[in-house]
Amino acid sequence: MRIGELAREAGVTTKTVRYYESVGLLTATRLANGYRDYDADAVALVREIRGVSALGIRVEQSRPFLDCLTTGHAQGDDCPDALLAYRAAIAEFDSRIAELTARRDALRELLESASARPEARCEFSPAH
Repeated sequence: MRIGELAREAGVTTKTVRYYESVGLLTATRLANGYRDYDADAVALVREIRGVSALGIRVEQSRPFLDCLTTGHAQGDDCPDALLAYRAAIAEFDSRIAELTARRDALRELLESASARPEARCEFSPAH
């Protein structure tokens, strides 16, 4: 199938398909006229990439899910490596949440400190 058909069936743009191919997640053969030709399994692969990336797993980290599908499993997360990828993504989220929580807490402390100072209570008049 050509790139436009793959993109339509998978619900992405042709630019997205080209990107997935450029990072090595999809492969296409080239027809005599130079057009890309994808097999029918490419639709499931693109949908899988899209699905895991919608959950926050970076596109480049979707390889275990694709490998699982290409080895004949019904679901991209039927394999141990996919479960490891889930765990890694959760750990990354936990780390980011902890970092953001610490930043928020620091900002709250600064706000409370600044608000308690008498000079912080002055009227603000935006310049025109």
